[in-house]
Amino acid sequence: MNNFKKIGMTALAASLVSTSVFAGEMTVAGSASINFENHSKAVLSEPKTFTMGNQLTFSGSGELDNGMTVSLSFILDQGDNTGTANTPFDSHSVTVSSDAMGTLKFSGEGGASATSAMSGTSVGGNMWDNFNSNGGTSVTNSATGNNSFFYTMPALGDSGVGITASYKPQSTSADSSTGFGISYTGVEGLAIDYATTDINSPQTATNGDETAWKLSYAVGSFTLAASNADYDLGLASSDTEVQAYKVSYSVTDDLSVSYKSETVSKGGTTVDGEFTGVSASYTSGGMTVSANMQDGEDIGNATGTTNQADYYGLGLSFAF
Repeated sequence: MNNFKKIGMTALAASLVSTSVFAGEMTVAGSASINFENHSKAVLSEPKTFTMGNQLTFSGSGELDNGMTVSLSFILDQGDNTGTANTPFDSHSVTVSSDAMGTLKFSGEGGASATSAMSGTSVGGNMWDNFNSNGGTSVTNSATGNNSFFYTMPALGDSGVGITASYKPQSTSADSSTGFGISYTGVEGLAIDYATTDINSPQTATNGDETAWKLSYAVGSFTLAASNADYDLGLASSDTEVQAYKVSYSVTDDLSVSYKSETVSKGGTTVDGEFTGVSASYTSGGMTVSANMQDGEDIGNATGTTNQADYYGLGLSFAF
């Protein structure tokens, strides 16, 4: 009898440790949009393509009796996990926060590192990504991915200083990864960010770290921005650096235009990929029309006419 009691208590203890209950409501948000893309070089993409917004975000939050706020998020994105078993969601996370402790986010999938949260998109908008098909330009990603933590400290008074940290536990194929970031917004119109993160993997070529900074300053109708992301990896030929700048001008409250540039440098090559673009957006009555024209030179860090192309994009989105 005592043995049966021990078995029963052990099973109960295990269930209490591994089981949690969240009582609350989930809301669903999506976007209504129609998009058009085209490349001047057919090998980079399929011919003229039309797409629509296909992402749904399920979210819910509530305040606990101890004053802490817990939120839950699931993102469903059609085709994002094609070929990946048992992962119907693009990303999912649980966030716990309070004024005293700050914010701790656990990402079951789609987590960010201290660096990728800031530099995942350069001020140029990752134009290189529109030219990355079929051996084109690609950039290493320092995002922590699945089962990782991201922490944001509480505001340090009125100093304008913010601090973040990320952590991905050790896996069977790589050591644990940590990252730290700091930001400053203590001067009106000015924003400065700096972060560094370990990139740990079982392959020497992709093992190293990423250091990045981002700077923007708004004055009147103009906003000037610059960013740099430097991936220093175990194999020199795998090192990558992305430099970018952007100049934006708000013509009116509804109309804005910008000019942007990105340079991608690769270890082991003497040729830099150069990307420039002009974009504009106009909003009226809940409808936004956007347009992009981009030019890629020395795509894939190689010269020749086959490594040059133009990109055109149009977007139409609705808020209701």
